[in-house]
Amino acid sequence: MNLADILTARERIAELVHRTPLFASRSISERASATVRLKAESLQRAGAFKIRGAMNKALSLTEEERSRGLVAFSSGNHAQAVALAARILGTRATIVMPQDSMAHKVAATRSYGADVIQDGNVTVATRGTVARKIADETGATLVPPFDDPLVIAGQGTVGLEIVEDWPEVDTVVVPTGGGGLTAGVALAVTSMKAGVRVFGVEPEAGADGQASLRAGHICTIDPPRTIADGARTIALGELPFAIIRERLEDIVTVPDEALLEAVRLCALRARLVVEPTGALGVAALLMGRISSPGNVAVILSGGNVAPGVLCDALLERG
Repeated sequence: MNLADILTARERIAELVHRTPLFASRSISERASATVRLKAESLQRAGAFKIRGAMNKALSLTEEERSRGLVAFSSGNHAQAVALAARILGTRATIVMPQDSMAHKVAATRSYGADVIQDGNVTVATRGTVARKIADETGATLVPPFDDPLVIAGQGTVGLEIVEDWPEVDTVVVPTGGGGLTAGVALAVTSMKAGVRVFGVEPEAGADGQASLRAGHICTIDPPRTIADGARTIALGELPFAIIRERLEDIVTVPDEALLEAVRLCALRARLVVEPTGALGVAALLMGRISSPGNVAVILSGGNVAPGVLCDALLERG
């Protein structure tokens, strides 16, 4: 993969996704001792960056391929993105979601018209196998959540927008789950501007990416227990890891407690509703896990927060 793939993805999806704003935040800047801007993918269609990759993959298919439908596996935001992409393109979507997926994300996925497969046998570890079997049996196209070059290229368009809107950026901070967003953004920004540092951020309970960087190979963990449900992955994808090893400065981790504080700060001071996974980067800056004076862009990867989680964040610190 290279920058040309990401530029092609932008042309393909431009009319169907939002170019999200990059907001300045004095409150977060003061606490982080840096000049911070927030890339609000929380305001993206379907509430997260995932629509970029899902749409790029779906639009790359022929009409005949799209007519056979799309299949995906996800605990939430990718599920909604693929469901919305299918509705926009006039085809059907079947989404495999683990039983413990957030209820509001399951409901949103169904609201876009997708057929959700969810039973006691589907877990984070088995959902991919179930989805691939459905794709094989029906002839539908599998749209992976992160381990796919077209999906990675679509997510990389976030990085293009950051550098174009803020050429003075020195550091980009990215929430990390399966690695598709992290890899795409890292590839985009380091290709566009030499010297930019890119950091990934994971929940402490799901630090497989950090372990993989340290070990030099992909490490797999048990499904993590964390409020950052978008980062409950058990391993980085192979394609993202190959890019991350070359382009990423480091992956740091934060505890769930810090995520609640970051969600609260985004809501009360930046006036942005952000889910815990989307607040990973803010939490890392607030905790000093990333020492980066200068201009720092933080990607708020999603805004699909459960009402109860948002209330906990606001009331516990309020």
